[in-house]
Amino acid sequence: MEEEYKILIVDDEKDLCEILQFNLESEGFVIEIAHSGEEALKKNIQDFDLLLLDVMMEGVSGYKVANVIRKEMQLTVPIIFLTAKVEENDVLTGFNVGGDDYISKPFSIKEVVARIKAILKRGSRVGSDSNVISFKEMKIDLRKKITTIEGEPVNLTRKEYEILSLLAKNMGQYISRDEILKRIWQDDVIVTERNVDVNIARLRKKIGEYGAYIKGKSGYGYCFQ
Repeated sequence: MEEEYKILIVDDEKDLCEILQFNLESEGFVIEIAHSGEEALKKNIQDFDLLLLDVMMEGVSGYKVANVIRKEMQLTVPIIFLTAKVEENDVLTGFNVGGDDYISKPFSIKEVVARIKAILKRGSRVGSDSNVISFKEMKIDLRKKITTIEGEPVNLTRKEYEILSLLAKNMGQYISRDEILKRIWQDDVIVTERNVDVNIARLRKKIGEYGAYIKGKSGYGYCFQ
């Protein structure tokens, strides 16, 4: 690969970790391993470009690890869940806690490599400045409250900017219209879910080709992925 990516594998199956490490290092990735959720959370998660995270571990589960990373650490590092649980509710739980993808066990190494490369190709990496979210040529400056595409500022209203930054900070995670209303329109009394749809429609138009990355799903809300 042209760029060196660092991946953290979190799984209590040591043999599986060794197999994944060998094959991913052969693909040019830098690999670290944690054999529990507790061990993973002691690492500097922001140093990694992607996490391969097992769901069913003793102690802290993969879902809990992802929830801490997204909610408490406020990090957007991509997460791929590895699990034998493939029921619809399990998959939905994975995405709701911030997962970017879901691979069921047993799996082929080729599939894992392909999924990893697909996610990293999106360019969803936070740079050394934790106040800037970068996605391809779009940058969201959380300190200056501005968005640029290819270096040119995008004229967003306050609500449009806040929606975009909320979705980007929770990349890959669906956020319900009701939750968006609670977070963005905290001080407004008379607002409806229609306000969310209208603002997102305007936002998509203003950010051009990047508007296609804002996905809407009936019953689940919106997601940037």
